Formats: sequence, structure tokens, C-alpha cells
Amino acid sequence: LQSDSPTATFITATGGTITTDGNFKVHTFTSPGTFTVCSVGNAGGSNEISYMVVAGGGGSGGDSGGGGGAGGFREGKTPQCTYTSSPLACTSGSNNGLPVTVTGYPVTIGAGGAGGTGAPPGGTPAPGVNGSPSTFAGTTSITSTGGGGGTLGGFSGHPSCQYVGQPGGSGGGLGSTSGATRTEGAGNTPPVSPSQGFPGGGPRPCGDYLAGNGGGGATAAGSPLQGVPGTPNFNGGAGGAGATTNITASPVTYAVGAQGGDWNSTGPSAAGGANTGTGGAGSGAGGDADGSAGGSGIVVIRYKFQ
Repeated sequence: LQSDSPTATFITATGGTITTDGNFKVHTFTSPGTFTVCSVGNAGGSNEISYMVVAGGGGSGGDSGGGGGAGGFREGKTPQCTYTSSPLACTSGSNNGLPVTVTGYPVTIGAGGAGGTGAPPGGTPAPGVNGSPSTFAGTTSITSTGGGGGTLGGFSGHPSCQYVGQPGGSGGGLGSTSGATRTEGAGNTPPVSPSQGFPGGGPRPCGDYLAGNGGGGATAAGSPLQGVPGTPNFNGGAGGAGATTNITASPVTYAVGAQGGDWNSTGPSAAGGANTGTGGAGSGAGGDADGSAGGSGIVVIRYKFQ
């Protein structure tokens, strides 16, 4: 019997670091490049791609500063892909699996924002710097916003804007300061659906001089400082939780907010994974230490190839 069903054909493409997961190709970009589609398949094979776009994380504030916010996290999954996606993946509507044509699609990778400098008592520490966006310029352009920088800590002589956590994919957390009005950074800025991130940790009582709050993450807000008032040491609040996806074939968590800076510590916390989109890779540690820079972003493309 003759079948009226067309022969299945599949996408072929180049760009990034290419790996294979069963019947699927995975293109991973940790630096700028081009996803070049050489041929387009059909619905019986593949003619759409799944994607994950994570921006650079925000830097953490210096001198017991707030943790940097995670870079924005966005994921879309075509029905042809069978991996376990994150809870944030778009699986319907215009931003799920994206159709492709025979052309080159530019990919940009957001750098992490610089950490704020610390300073001796009475000096001038600095807030963290926002991360940069990551973009996949496909038939529908997908942009994730850089994470917001965490506020500075330990100094009350700066303009009030220095005590405002910066908005971004996820927002920057609040640091330790006295006598200042403080506002945590908003997440999902500009807004997209599903949300690309959460706010930094906040609010804080006026006049405290303790540890910093965590930066926001892809799936949760940053946490307040940890400690008991009147004790000599306080730990910075935890960064907000990230999003876990198997788009690269195994579960990896991306876009985690940075821990807030400790109070009475001696240096910055250990850096996180530089290329997992980890927001604010270290923390804005206390003891007049510098805040740590945010982690770099990442873009992943996945499609069925046989």
C-alpha cells in the first residue's frame, strides 16, 4: 500500500559546541556566535527548535553588600523534544519551540556584572553592576535580561540611589547599611511570561548594620540575612533558587541568585559556576571585602536530527 505521509526530514545546523543526546542535537553557546541552519525538515521529522537563554548575573555589593540577582532565565520547548524541562519552560503559544529557516541566527552571551568594591570603615564601598543580556535572534527573538546588581553595605554617606537593589532578570539584594531607605531590586524586568526571575531579598529595617540579603533567582526571591541580633557574626541571606532543566541531556540548575555578604567575615565567598548562568557568582562579603562578579550567561539550542 502506498502511504500519503511525507518522508520525515530533519533540521541540520552548525554553531556552538555540538553534542548528541539520542535522536537530538544540542548546540551550547558560552560565547557569542551564530546558529546556522543548513536545512529545514518537516513536521514529521523536525522543523522547530527548543531553546534556553540565560543572561549574565548581577555583581554583588561590596562591604556586606546585597547578593547579585541571577540573569534572566527563559526556556521554550517544542513538542518534538522529549527532555524534562524546567517549570518555567514555555510549552505553548508563540514562545515555545521556535520554527527556523535556512539562515544564520546571531547568539549573544551576556557577561556577568562586576562586583562592588569594599572599603575600610568610613570609606566608600560600591554597589554591584548589572549583568548583560543574552539573546537568541531567531524567527522570534528571545532576550533574557541581565541580573540586577546588589546594593553596597556598611556606609551611609552615599546618595540614596546606591541603596536601591537594581532590577533585572532577577533583582539585586539589599546590603548592610545604616540610616538609609532601601528597596530590593525587582525581578522579571522587563516583564515576560513565563517570568524570567524574582526580586532580590528585602525589605530591611532602617538602621541595621548587619549582613546582606540574597539576590533573586529564576524561581524564588532572595532571602534575608541569617543570624541573631546581638551576636558578633551574621551570614548573608541565601540567593534565590534557580531553574533545573535537562535540555543538555542531564539535569543542570541555572540562574541562581548570589548569597548576601556576611558581616564580620574576612573575604568574599567562593565563586559559583562561571558558565551556568549563576547570578552573582560569589557574594558581597563583609569585613570590607569586595563583592564578587556575576556569572556569564549561556544559550542552548536543541532539536531532533534523526
